[in-house]
Amino acid sequence: QLHFVESGGGLVQPGGSLRLSCEASSLTLDLDFWQIGWFRQAPGKEREGVSCIHSTDGSTYYTDSVKGRFTISRDNAKNTVYLQMNSLKPEDTAVYFCAAAAALTIQRMCRTPLADYWGQGTQVTVSS
Repeated sequence: QLHFVESGGGLVQPGGSLRLSCEASSLTLDLDFWQIGWFRQAPGKEREGVSCIHSTDGSTYYTDSVKGRFTISRDNAKNTVYLQMNSLKPEDTAVYFCAAAAALTIQRMCRTPLADYWGQGTQVTVSS
């Protein structure tokens, strides 16, 4: 079982920045066992993969709409994954979830989207 505590969401003006954090806890496995991803879901839309990061080698995947603006990173020693979001746009408004998968490539995890465990989500609103 894997549990997440997400934080860092809020209201920001267009062009602003936010940093989301996802702290994970598990009774049996360390965070470096899992591929981790950030996903989002806007009202009336399907959930989409935003960015995913490999469990150990640091390789990353970004959906096209956030490339150059968002950066995913992880600190396995702190069991925490981050999503730095810059140059935010109104269309980035959504509930953002972190999630973990054990047996998927980061590409498949983000594109499908699929995961074994999901967090509760944190709201990000970009509006003037």
